[in-house]
Amino acid sequence: MVSPPDLSIVIPAYNERHRLPTTLADIDHVLTGTTQSYEVIVSDDGSTDGTDLLVAELATGAPWLVLVRSDVNRGKGHAVKVGMQAARGTRVLFCDADGATPMSELQRLHRALMEGADIVVGSRAIHAPGVVRDTKLHRRVMGRIYSWVFTARLAPGIRDTQCGFKLFTAAAAREVASRLSAPGFGFDVEIFVIARRLGLTVEEVAVSWHDQPGSKVRLGRDSVQMARDVLAVARRDRAGAYGP
Repeated sequence: MVSPPDLSIVIPAYNERHRLPTTLADIDHVLTGTTQSYEVIVSDDGSTDGTDLLVAELATGAPWLVLVRSDVNRGKGHAVKVGMQAARGTRVLFCDADGATPMSELQRLHRALMEGADIVVGSRAIHAPGVVRDTKLHRRVMGRIYSWVFTARLAPGIRDTQCGFKLFTAAAAREVASRLSAPGFGFDVEIFVIARRLGLTVEEVAVSWHDQPGSKVRLGRDSVQMARDVLAVARRDRAGAYGP
């Protein structure tokens, strides 16, 4: 039996053919030569630009790269769920395809996980020495709206629910992924609701973050959809769907 890797990195991707290679190169550069074994799972969400073909081609020379694919576009939350369920590592990191948080920041999250946390989330709202941020105005606006309207009630104590850099123990990843239902951006908040219901320990850690060109987030359209997704999560929570 093949031993599971030390780390699984799950990257949800929709039409990321142009941005993904840089992110994969950064991961390979940071992790190559370390003592830990790893796999990178690109969860393609029905891309139409050949993202899946690119990953399949790259994987021929990179045995650590794995492609899982949905035939149709279902949403980022669904892609994360599928990728996490395919992960075999003793630790599971979810990160965005644009590489806005450099893979070198993983060590900040890893320290907190080793100290006993079940889930460690990167945060753009916490300041720490050596942390650098370059965030566009629309992202700051969306983040504040999210915090004011949703976070205080559904994810108390978490300052930044939306940062795409979250590390899980294998057990926490399995428990959370099996309960994720939000297909779109609301899945980030759903993670914290599930963790709270299961009694999982969540730590928030400052990470560097650099806005990348080509963002698919649109302030008006996505704010409305995110609100709908999170309201659906709140309804499921009230109905006891995530546990007592």
